Amino acid sequence: MSIPLSGPLAQRQGPAPGTLGATQDYTEVIGKAHQRSQRYGVVARERPDFSTPAQCDLNDVVEGNRFLFQYAAPVMETLYEQIANTHSMVLLTTAQGLVLHSLGDKDFLEKASRVALAPGVDWSEKAKGTNAIGTALSEETAVTVHGEQHYMHANHALTCSCAPIFNPHGQVVGALDVSGDHRSYHQHTLALVRMSAQMIENQMFAGSFPKAVRLHFHARPEFLGTLVEGIAVFTPEGRFLSANRSAQFQLGLPFSALQARTFSSLFDLPMSALLELFGGTSNAPRQLHLHSGVSVWCRADVKPAGPWAAPTFAERPAAAPARKAQLSSLQYLDTGDTQVAAVIHKLRKVVDRDIPVMILGETGTGKDLLAQAFHHDSARARQPFVAVNCASIPESLIEAELFGYEEGAFTGARKKGAIGKIAQAHGGTLFLDEIGDMPRHLQARLLRVLQERRISPLGAGKEVDVDVAVVCATHKNLKDLIARGDFREDLYYRLNGLVVRLPALRERTDFDCVVRKLLKSLCDDGQHVGISEPVMELFRRYHWPGNVRQLHNLLRTAVVMVGREGEIAPEHLPDDFLEELQAMQAPALAPACPLPELAPPGDAGADGHSLQDVTLHAMAQMLQLHKGNVSAAAKALGVSRNTIYRKKNLLPPDLLN
Repeated sequence: MSIPLSGPLAQRQGPAPGTLGATQDYTEVIGKAHQRSQRYGVVARERPDFSTPAQCDLNDVVEGNRFLFQYAAPVMETLYEQIANTHSMVLLTTAQGLVLHSLGDKDFLEKASRVALAPGVDWSEKAKGTNAIGTALSEETAVTVHGEQHYMHANHALTCSCAPIFNPHGQVVGALDVSGDHRSYHQHTLALVRMSAQMIENQMFAGSFPKAVRLHFHARPEFLGTLVEGIAVFTPEGRFLSANRSAQFQLGLPFSALQARTFSSLFDLPMSALLELFGGTSNAPRQLHLHSGVSVWCRADVKPAGPWAAPTFAERPAAAPARKAQLSSLQYLDTGDTQVAAVIHKLRKVVDRDIPVMILGETGTGKDLLAQAFHHDSARARQPFVAVNCASIPESLIEAELFGYEEGAFTGARKKGAIGKIAQAHGGTLFLDEIGDMPRHLQARLLRVLQERRISPLGAGKEVDVDVAVVCATHKNLKDLIARGDFREDLYYRLNGLVVRLPALRERTDFDCVVRKLLKSLCDDGQHVGISEPVMELFRRYHWPGNVRQLHNLLRTAVVMVGREGEIAPEHLPDDFLEELQAMQAPALAPACPLPELAPPGDAGADGHSLQDVTLHAMAQMLQLHKGNVSAAAKALGVSRNTIYRKKNLLPPDLLN
């Protein structure tokens, strides 16, 4: 579905970048791909490798391709609407052929699962032989691979059309593919895929150069604003920044050659003249001449003068597309644990449904991170996320913090007053952390705010409308607080629209993934820190009373101790952490001797004794054995003297010298 060019451009030899030209034999491309498959050692009749990376690793890959994902996702949905009910699916892959995202017809999903057309599966030629995704990426051109053209026999039931996606630097960053039942082949599918890939590239341009001069051009004015227009961007001084594939074709120069050019060398016109032409309110098309003498029609987007800043493609551009194109923050928190996955699944169901959410869990399990992810996946993502820790604000100040106050409302009030946290969250999300610690007299005011959506600042004579989504969290049992009269029952039932519970770190099955993700987030650019297996074994045995927060702080210290690169070893861990681990192991090594009477200070475990019990009994044993000598007992246990002294209040006083 390529639109023909007219005039001198029609005489230019060679296809547009990223497409197969008429002079290129299609069978030759498939033949070369089969030869590569043989060299890679792919066995045609072998069952393909359908293994996928761990969920946390896949999330890391998706996060690393955020720039591609956010622009491709809405285009994928549009493309899928055009091919719906054709026994097909749309796939987005990385530049290496790993599937990032897919949309498919329900009647094709079962077949797709048999050939692993799913996120996390590698469809490069090295893994699957000749196939549309792998071959399009290898050739850097759009291709269709139909039926028996696939190298592996297991894929002969498929027909696949794929186009590579180039970023504004001219580099392949991924591929867009439509795969379906080989009996449903349609010759126009590749054209749709190619046009969709070009749409993604053009939208990347629109969002990546917010302060650049962007020139749109084509030999025919009616094609301006369409997918086939050329787009080139320049700094306000005229230095070339980038050009899409259509622009490269019309200019007759590859991306590498264009990097050495300027606007004036390409269009035979000073940049100042272009700015003068398009700097007014009118943006009517004007004719310009390329360096080759070809006449083209142009429109230019000229931004107001200001400081120039080059774009960074690894980060979210300033002009982001619609919310559905953004990477899910909740998905990023899903690292493979079934309990966490169930929580995320429930939260996705109530996003933007005006249902309050209550998050339960021990201290340090990441309740605040989950609340932020819920906010970022909602339609309120561009509005404020305001967190209030009800346990950390003095009771005398929490009312002013929440509701705000007018000037002179109380002694010490700021001049001109202050906006409360609830008003600050207007249009966004209010996160009430440790809601169980909110003073009872404020609970009635909060209930009224939630019901009437209005607040009255202290000292004010009028009420203010507020629109907030409410998420709260607590590590306490609110029903016990209600029974004791410390928490209002009516407020409880107003807040618990959806109640979810985050598991403690020691209960999670994705512990190794959590460690790797935290470690990666703590490393600076260019820093490469791993973790040794002995340390991982220590981590797996530990009970983590501080949960993810404790693990984060421990790893942060260890990363600093290791330096720019290396592995975290036991010597990089804090002394108190190692002492606790040694104390846990001591009972197994201690000699058998009578234990003194000690009151159980903690909850009993499966064997009737808590870790605290066992630790204290071991210390008591050693102190008895060494006649109260703390230094000797500490040496025998492999802990410091301070560890024993810290627990001396729980030991019989006659055991300490």
